[in-house]
Amino acid sequence: MRTRSCDTSVTRLAFAAAALVAVQVAVLWGLGQPLIAASGRILLWAGNPLNPNTSQQISDWYSFSHVIHGFLFYALLHYLTPRLPLAARLVIAMGIEVAWEVAENTPMAIEHYRRQALAVGYAGDSILNSVMDTVMMVAGFFLAARMPVWVVVALGIGFELFTGYMIHDGLALNILGFVWTPDFIARWQTGS
Repeated sequence: MRTRSCDTSVTRLAFAAAALVAVQVAVLWGLGQPLIAASGRILLWAGNPLNPNTSQQISDWYSFSHVIHGFLFYALLHYLTPRLPLAARLVIAMGIEVAWEVAENTPMAIEHYRRQALAVGYAGDSILNSVMDTVMMVAGFFLAARMPVWVVVALGIGFELFTGYMIHDGLALNILGFVWTPDFIARWQTGS
């Protein structure tokens, strides 16, 4: 009997996760976001942050920040809801990520991003990219659940430093840009 109960619970959680992604797709479609890049091509990696393929393909430099989301959501839920099963915490984390993805693709957020140095022509995420951002968060969540805390912290800092070095952006700078972007950071990001 215990196995049947466990199977039912896993099935419910899998259904909840699939429903969250379906809501994500439906809302983004309703907001007018394209299914795939305007070029019609689907690429595994979009490496130029100033190229129109950024935020349109399967992965890009900002995928690292979504893995960090998974690290952060795992830690937050581990401490706030320690008695919940891991799968339930994952569904909650997915709900937070889906809300983030929808919020960052609203016209107001897209316009705000466009004011940042690296996002001048930003039009929001393709639905493919947005769903893959959620998948990246799930990957980060599972990594955080399986690895020692010090490794997760080192990876998170390493991802931020790496993307900061490579493209002059990252999760912290992205969030800071919503509040305030000092001129010296804007100049550094654009290379002027």
